[in-house]
Amino acid sequence: MHRRLAIRSAARSVALAAGLAVVSGCGAGEAGAEGAKSPDDAAHPLLGNKGPDFSRKTVAGDGTVSLKSLAGKVAIVDFWATWCEPCKKSFPKLEELNVKYKDNGLEIVGISEDDDKAGIPSFASELGAQFPLIWDENKSIASKWQPKSMPTTFVVDRKGTVRFVHLGYHDGEETEIEREVKSLL
Repeated sequence: MHRRLAIRSAARSVALAAGLAVVSGCGAGEAGAEGAKSPDDAAHPLLGNKGPDFSRKTVAGDGTVSLKSLAGKVAIVDFWATWCEPCKKSFPKLEELNVKYKDNGLEIVGISEDDDKAGIPSFASELGAQFPLIWDENKSIASKWQPKSMPTTFVVDRKGTVRFVHLGYHDGEETEIEREVKSLL
């Protein structure tokens, strides 16, 4: 029994280490790299578990967003930063999903990992993001969600369980995220 647990624990450690080794995107690997290329590359400890709750006022000042407030909806929780080139590609794609599926129960929240919030409104405006953006000023949300690169996109089901994780962003990934969202709506 103890040996079986030790083997499972060792296997999880190896899988986590392997997942961390392949991560790329802003903040990890070479600048401009685009992230995980397959679901196996996106192994994450939150996958299949409840997403940790958070609560922050939106940068636009139009309310507070929390994971609890998204209960009963499919959510995309996207960790990003204004200095992240792949984030500039992913934001318009997330907004397309927002427009297309919001009325069906999709909610998107962008969580900025910037050191300063000053550039967040202009970033959102330039890229057309209409979904709520919050600033993780002290990185307490990131410490619980553990984004491994920028962006890291979590797709969360109606019960708050993380079902899919995307590390980094590569062209065409929005098609996969859309398929995942539709499977949960």
